[in-house]
Amino acid sequence: MLIITPLYFLFDVISRRDPPAITHPGFYYGFAGAALVWQIAYLLIATAPERYRPMMIVAALAKFSYGAAVVVLVLQERMHAADLVFGGVDLLLGVLFVAAYLRVPSRVG
Repeated sequence: MLIITPLYFLFDVISRRDPPAITHPGFYYGFAGAALVWQIAYLLIATAPERYRPMMIVAALAKFSYGAAVVVLVLQERMHAADLVFGGVDLLLGVLFVAAYLRVPSRVG
């Protein structure tokens, strides 16, 4: 949440520091909003892992989707290699969600 929330205030800064300029603000703010909502979902999963165990698979897929996209885009030279840090963190979190899913017992009844 600490990393995603500032995106709402950095639209122009990102356009200046990492050209080309963002030309579709709807996509930008839509991404920021969806990412922020997922942060809340991750916190919810943490409050009751057994109850929200099925959501761990969805959470892992969300993390893998971004991490894989970053790797592919860096390999295509469409993102900076430094962005692999963010993709790598998401891939690691995806693996941890899978590990948690396997460790947390399923609820019965």
